[in-house]
Amino acid sequence: MGRTLCLRSRPSGELAVGDFEVTESKLPALADGDVLVRNLWLSIDPSVRIRLAESTPRGYSAPFGLGEPLVGLALGTVEESRSPDFHVGQIVSHMYGLRDFAVVRPGSSIGGYGELSAVESSDYPIEWNLGPLGSSGLTAYAGLSAILEIQPGDVVWVSAAAGAVGSIAAQLASLRGCTVIGSAGSDAKVAHLLDDFGLDAAFNYRNGPVADSLAAAAPTGIDKYFDSVGAEHLVAAIDAMRPGGRIAMCGAIADYDAAQSPSGPQNLFQLVSKGIRIEGFRAGSFNHLAPAMREEVGSHLEAGRMTFAETVFDGLEQAPQAMVDMLHGRHGGKTLCRLV
Repeated sequence: MGRTLCLRSRPSGELAVGDFEVTESKLPALADGDVLVRNLWLSIDPSVRIRLAESTPRGYSAPFGLGEPLVGLALGTVEESRSPDFHVGQIVSHMYGLRDFAVVRPGSSIGGYGELSAVESSDYPIEWNLGPLGSSGLTAYAGLSAILEIQPGDVVWVSAAAGAVGSIAAQLASLRGCTVIGSAGSDAKVAHLLDDFGLDAAFNYRNGPVADSLAAAAPTGIDKYFDSVGAEHLVAAIDAMRPGGRIAMCGAIADYDAAQSPSGPQNLFQLVSKGIRIEGFRAGSFNHLAPAMREEVGSHLEAGRMTFAETVFDGLEQAPQAMVDMLHGRHGGKTLCRLV
């Protein structure tokens, strides 16, 4: 028997713990090629919220149905294997998280990321393979390297800079010689960005209009913007962007848990007048960059040049609270659920 986290009721407005339920069911028998995994660490990601709505954006995965087991990135130990490529006791990453046991078939992925794969032994905590050395790190690395093509001297704004992706993006841009501005949702997080990350400027987006705060932090404008928020943040970035600027958009969390979608940018003609390029992306499109990401980010973490925070919840039954707290900003860095 195995437990899974399911959608109990479709959220209306902000997500609530009561929208989920943990159910128990018999695990399916393994077919040829299948692997049974006992999950150890579950990744709690804001993108799951998108699939809890009645409909999802065109081109995205379909909504979860009521009572349907949810999925998410996870790390676990192989308990049984019908695959020649995986053996009992091996640590693997895969996409069938939000449950304590998973029957996984190689080839499954989420947006091109999360295919069943072995986790190489290292001195790093294994949960980092869900954070700075996993999808969070790859999203940050791909956005900076492949989309923004940051260069020393660039003025870069990173939104949600205290979060799992933003914290890596902000520190990595700074280590590459950029002037980096970070934004976050509390004064404590802003202090963290300045004192611990050493960013050049930071502001609390809740303390006033984002455009005004950004203008104060970057009075001469910005060259690059790493966006995971959208809405008012994206509007402010376009206004502050210098000619030829670039925007990398990996998410729009301002829209995920809102009762009513925030209004979109009304200043898009500046993309034309300033020659701005905006590009959306997902980590799964840049799996080929993962080795380079692990080398660069791993070396910074090992040398103490980069820090990474985690907010850890214990037990599958705490996964709903973990997701709600993450969406409300009551977390720091990567949100994880540890199964014990």
